[in-house]
Amino acid sequence: MTALLDLLGAALLAAGSAFLMFGALGLLRMPDIYNRLQAGTKATTLGTLLVLAGAACLRPEWWPKLLLIGLFLLFTNPLSSQVLARAAHRTGAPRSPLTRIDQLEERGGGGS
Repeated sequence: MTALLDLLGAALLAAGSAFLMFGALGLLRMPDIYNRLQAGTKATTLGTLLVLAGAACLRPEWWPKLLLIGLFLLFTNPLSSQVLARAAHRTGAPRSPLTRIDQLEERGGGGS
């Protein structure tokens, strides 16, 4: 049973590391701050959750703490990226020329 958990843990760690790498690549390749936030937040949230799951498989006694870390991450990561995107929009951060629709501007400038 421990060999199976070790194998699953290693696979989850590798998958999580790959998603974290793709998130870093997205930060470099995306054209503007809004797309960078999207790529960074989605990929790093999934990547970190996979790494935490892999660590829980390798160290089963740590699962309560890792679960709390994962829940904290699920609550804070999307919220922080939304706040950063709204702040960038309010300060007039330039958008990519490929951006055609600005729903936040259509709603009255983002509110307060």
